Parts: sequence; structure tokens; C-alpha cells
Amino acid sequence: MTSTSRGIDVSIYQAAQNWPKLKSDGLTFAFAKASEGQSSRDSRFGTHIQGIKAAGLIPGAYHFAWPNQDAAKEAANYIAAVKPYAGAGFLHWLDLEAYSDRRNYTGRTAAQIKAYAVAWIAAVQKAFPGQRVGIYTSASDITAGHVPAGVTLWYPAYPGASVDTYAEAEKRTKPAPSGRTVAIWQFTSTPVDRNLAYMSPTAMRTWAKGSDADEDDAKPYTPPKFPTGLAPNKAAPSAVTLQRALKAAGYMSKSVAESPHYGPATQAGVIAFHNAHPRYRAAGKKSDPAIGPKGWAALFSLAYGK
Repeated sequence: MTSTSRGIDVSIYQAAQNWPKLKSDGLTFAFAKASEGQSSRDSRFGTHIQGIKAAGLIPGAYHFAWPNQDAAKEAANYIAAVKPYAGAGFLHWLDLEAYSDRRNYTGRTAAQIKAYAVAWIAAVQKAFPGQRVGIYTSASDITAGHVPAGVTLWYPAYPGASVDTYAEAEKRTKPAPSGRTVAIWQFTSTPVDRNLAYMSPTAMRTWAKGSDADEDDAKPYTPPKFPTGLAPNKAAPSAVTLQRALKAAGYMSKSVAESPHYGPATQAGVIAFHNAHPRYRAAGKKSDPAIGPKGWAALFSLAYGK
């Protein structure tokens, strides 16, 4: 059986929780809503997140997305809200879901919504180097093409009364919407949003700190599958192959012309990737234009999925 961790998420709609008791009852992590759109903040975020951290739970926060607004301004709103609390082991989430009337998606294509998500994630990763940033989103958003490849997924899907306890959820098969890997499953909202992470508590704490030393590290590395003509060799990617991957992952503008030379534009794209994923850059470097085998594999996974 896959090892799991238990958690909940809260917002303005939940009163202050007895976090020490929840931890003693087996909770490992808890997330709180921090912000929404370009300027809205959750008035109970400070109370929730301080209690979560004081109890020694793995903390995290989320931002409710308005893809038809400015991604940079929304990221700035979230960053300002969580900055006093975010540190090593803090998890960041973009809540990418439409209101029932789709007012936060109105006027945006699937490609524009995906571009918004890429931009928001990049801004938050830049603000909090080494901290993990993922997306909370539904099967319909994944199917619609709103979710970038390779991003960590927190996935809501409610089977109903048959799965409203952690024990029942732990007996179920791990969800795989559209073949995507799910890190955390939100399986019920009754009486509060309950979540199951597919890592043991120890592994999740290690993972949350930005380390790759989680349970999957014991498994042999399986190279990601790439589109025909883009599969890398074991030496170094060609400049064009690298440029295409950087564009697909959102670290290089699609307007940049392809070139067989590893010039300034390509190097800038690699630096942007390294700044968003500092564990893949050379030790001690803040701006590393040279991509190594592990970073290369990670970039291709982000660009094209496994």
C-alpha cells in the first residue's frame, strides 16, 4: 500500500481550528487561503497560518486565480500576503478553477489560461527560491489544457459518502486525471476539505523543504518521453532542442527565433529555468546559463510531461 499523509485546507469560511489536537489525531499538513485576484485577501489567513505553523504541521497557502486579470499583479498580491509566513518547507498553490458562472475565466482561451498559470508560478517561484509551487485544479481544467506539464498537482474529486474519511480514501486507487500524476487528492469537503498526500509524513516533510530525497528516489530514474524529433541524447541537447523545451515550459518567449547557437537568448532562458528551480543550477551560482543532465531532464519533463 502506498504511504500517505493526511491534511486539510481552510479559508474564511472556517473558524479557528484546534491545530494541536488535529496534529495529535494524525494530521500532517494544512493549507489556508491567502488571496484572490489582484487585491483581495482572506481575512482569516493570518490566524489560520499562524496556528498551522505553531502546531508543527507542514504549512501551505493558496491563491484563487482570476486568469482574465493580470498574472503579475495577482502573484504580487499573493506574495505580499504570505511573505511574513513563508519559509523553508512552505508550500504554495495556485487555485485554478472557474466560478460556476465562469466570471473569472470570461474572455480567455485555454492557451491564455495556461499562460497565466505559467506566469503566476514563475513569479511565485522567483519570490520564494527553493520553495515548491503547485496547482490545485480539476479534471475539467486539465482536459481543457489549462494546466502546464510537469507542475505538481493538488486534485479535487469527490466520490461521495463512500469516501468521506481518510481510511476510506486510503483504500482507493490514486487518481490519475488525463494520465497526470497527482501529489495530493482532496476527496471530500464534508465537514471540512480533507486531503490525502501520496507520501509518508517523513517523506512529505523532506519533499516540502525542496529536497528530491522523497520516496521515489529509491526507484530507478525513467527518462521522460518526448515528442518525435526532440528526444535528447546523454551528452547535451542541441540549441534548437533546448530552445523548444524552454518555450514549451514557459521560460523563453515563443517569438524568439530558433537558432543553432547557444546565444544570449537561450542562456537567458536557461537562467530563468534555474532561478525557478535552483536545485538544478551549479552550486553557489545565482544565474547559471549552463544546463546539466539533471536540469535538462527536469526541463524536458516540465515541457512535455513524462
